[in-house]
Amino acid sequence: MVFMWDLERYSSNTAVIDDKGNNLSYGELLSDERELCSHVESRSLVMQFARNTLGSFIGYISFLDQKIVPIMVSPALSLELKKQLIDRYKPLYLWMPSEMKSDFSEYSEVFCLYDYSLVKTNFSQKYIIYEDLALLLTTSGTTGSQKFVRQSYLNISSNADSIISYLKITSEDRAITSLPMHYTFGLSVINTHIKTGATILLTDKSIMQREFWAFLKENNATTISGVPYTYEMLQRLRMPTMELPSLKVLTQAGGKLSADLQKYFTEYAISSGKQFFVMYGQCEATSRMGYLPFEDSLRKPGAIGIPIPGGKYYLIDNKGNAISDCHTEGELVYEGDNVTLGYAQGFEDLCLGDERHGRLCTGDLAYFDEDHYFYITGRNNRFIKVYGNRVNLDEIQSALKEHFTELDCAVIGKDDLIVICMTSDKYLSDVKAFFEERISLNPKALKIIMVDNIPKNESGKIIYHKLATELL
Repeated sequence: MVFMWDLERYSSNTAVIDDKGNNLSYGELLSDERELCSHVESRSLVMQFARNTLGSFIGYISFLDQKIVPIMVSPALSLELKKQLIDRYKPLYLWMPSEMKSDFSEYSEVFCLYDYSLVKTNFSQKYIIYEDLALLLTTSGTTGSQKFVRQSYLNISSNADSIISYLKITSEDRAITSLPMHYTFGLSVINTHIKTGATILLTDKSIMQREFWAFLKENNATTISGVPYTYEMLQRLRMPTMELPSLKVLTQAGGKLSADLQKYFTEYAISSGKQFFVMYGQCEATSRMGYLPFEDSLRKPGAIGIPIPGGKYYLIDNKGNAISDCHTEGELVYEGDNVTLGYAQGFEDLCLGDERHGRLCTGDLAYFDEDHYFYITGRNNRFIKVYGNRVNLDEIQSALKEHFTELDCAVIGKDDLIVICMTSDKYLSDVKAFFEERISLNPKALKIIMVDNIPKNESGKIIYHKLATELL
């Protein structure tokens, strides 16, 4: 069994600083871990309602270190969905913000630490947990899906080592939590920095709040991470005009970034002595599978780059045959130690072993160029037929966002109908003209609908099925 991190090795280093004034060394973190885990049975399942606060952080680090299995859940879920998940997975314990205790009065509190409480459920654990199962993470954010990804200790440790290698993370780094802890990318930032003895700057404030930037500056953050939506907001905030001398690395994953935004932040990074890394990943591969080396960011606009150290990419056609020609689209397949065990739909699946054996068919369509750098073109399930033509909805959406940089839109559709959802009619006539001039499809196939907002999960990804259910 692979061990996650060595807290004793960095005992005098600062492990975490939060925006409430708390400051813990690795030695103090280890002490809190021992106290918390003395109340939890070995190899038990704990449902953690995770937010970016000290109690949640200590719980996550402690559970993984002591081989207790956390199932990470968004506290933003409705009470009904929370209880459905509890019934589905039958955890022995809940680790939750203390103010949530009244929602679960049928269970008894056994321990409290900072802002979190450990609650014992009425379930008696009679199921087997696979020996290498470390963590359960959802891919769906706040939608309350019962399907979780089963991540192993090897998955988490190997992925962290690869990321540490190419980002050159050291104990001197200070990473701010700009993403939710229950989201695979946000959790990966914590994993990589704890594994190197670095410092986590812990805040639940968003990048749109002044308190976030005050906390970042006061504590000399060196690293900030975000999804495409994060960088859309950072552009609107005119980040290049800010005085951020301590910041040295910006990382992006969680979806395809537009070529314009990639260029914008790369040029900002170069001019300010920072580095900007575009990356590619999925929860099913623990976190990250590939990255674009910073020095290639302007030379390879739109690329997801190369596999992480220890990983491998290749493409297959619709018959499963490997594609050897460059600029030929196929499904991207990834191989590496970070490919997760498989899915769980409930407690019955916690005994399952490794179902993927280090190989993941990503569901993303891609091609590679002459230098074997990879480019994502869309998703397998984001294709429709329009009057006999195969149409990639992601390509249309990307084209619109690159042409209209301030347009908040989402593109959905069904056969013979493309629906562009927009939050403002400011560009209505321009979008229609753009579609007719640049996209060689019959305008009768187009419908534009005004919506109050584009539904997104907490990681900023558009919830297409919600739009489709309401509008198609």
